[in-house]
Amino acid sequence: MNVLGIIASGVAALFITVALARSARRAALRPRTSAEPGGRTPRAGVLRRAGGATAVLGVAAATGGALLLGAADDAAGSAAGLLAGSGTVAALGLLHDLKPLWAALRITVQTAAAVLVVTLAGLSPAAAVLAVLWIVLVTNAFALLDHADGLLTAVGLVTAAGLLACATVDGGFALALLPATLVAGLAGFLLHTWHPARLRLGACGAQFTGFALAASGALLQEAAPAGRTAWAALPALATVALADAALVVVSRRRAGRSPLRDADDHIAHRLRRVRVTVPGTVILLALWAGAPVATGTLVYAELLHPAFLLVPLAGTAVAVSALLRIPAYAPPRPAPSRAPSSRRSMSRTNAARTGARRTTAPAAPAPAAKRAVASAQGGPAATSGRSASPGPARTASGRPTVPPPPTGRPSEATAVAAERS
Repeated sequence: MNVLGIIASGVAALFITVALARSARRAALRPRTSAEPGGRTPRAGVLRRAGGATAVLGVAAATGGALLLGAADDAAGSAAGLLAGSGTVAALGLLHDLKPLWAALRITVQTAAAVLVVTLAGLSPAAAVLAVLWIVLVTNAFALLDHADGLLTAVGLVTAAGLLACATVDGGFALALLPATLVAGLAGFLLHTWHPARLRLGACGAQFTGFALAASGALLQEAAPAGRTAWAALPALATVALADAALVVVSRRRAGRSPLRDADDHIAHRLRRVRVTVPGTVILLALWAGAPVATGTLVYAELLHPAFLLVPLAGTAVAVSALLRIPAYAPPRPAPSRAPSSRRSMSRTNAARTGARRTTAPAAPAPAAKRAVASAQGGPAATSGRSASPGPARTASGRPTVPPPPTGRPSEATAVAAERS
């Protein structure tokens, strides 16, 4: 396979991806036709999540067509293994988009697909084991980047361009086929996943992208000449994805959380907390990925000394340390102490008692009622605005009592009491 074949495959992947993505976007944004009030059709959300299938179909169609035309006769087994393994994890990702699957099942299928790739490539047992571990690790690391609009698409495009350059340095055009179509497919899909995203890569596109990048890097490492420092250059191409995964694991372990429990603690989430916009985050991470990719490519081409790889790696370590200082989780609620709670309970009890007393206390009678009661009980009757002058004492029935005669003779009641005594 020559350079013209790679260019033709990339152009085909670009046009197929753009056409399929445009159709999927129209279907996802089509107004609802059901009688349910508000919103779009129920399939709109599924089409947006599974939009990455259009990029997968475009890349797979262009790569498969090139293989059928005999464009990779020199390493047809390796190229076919890359396409078969990437297609397997993409199908699994599409099922995950429709219905979430267990993490153990996804890792098992990824491992099986990696074994298929290294078997068709003819790797030795020791190299095959290391390659399988690397493929599974990097696949999941890249898949974790699909948490912001256009982030994985941009970082994957930069990484695939570095792998394409490394593959063409030694003339390995068969191993450059999948990275070339992947660059074109991601470039065409980036128009639809840019913020605000109309389509997303989803698990289908994310796992396909991660697996294709990881497996291509592993096979390039095995096919590299003995004099090249591919063992140091190629892993540097996945610096951003591995840095994000390391940040998440360390942060969750410090917070006492499970590493498998998803949360808003990735690099893009932390940058958003310091007022970086979504497009700005994507551009910043794409530039971050471009530094180790460019350095690794130049080291692979023997244009730079391998010691230059320490520069982007040291910068990445400093960036991760700084990002760890940005709070990513809500602070835990403090447990109330006993003393304040007892004081609050006592105050609530006193308030309840006071309210009960106020509720059970008789209401103060109105002025008219006061006058009626006073007149009935023989008390002073208050008239409007002024109190009545005190009158003679009255009995319980309201009649006035008769005072004793002024002569000093005892009254009849006094005389009867004296006779009884």
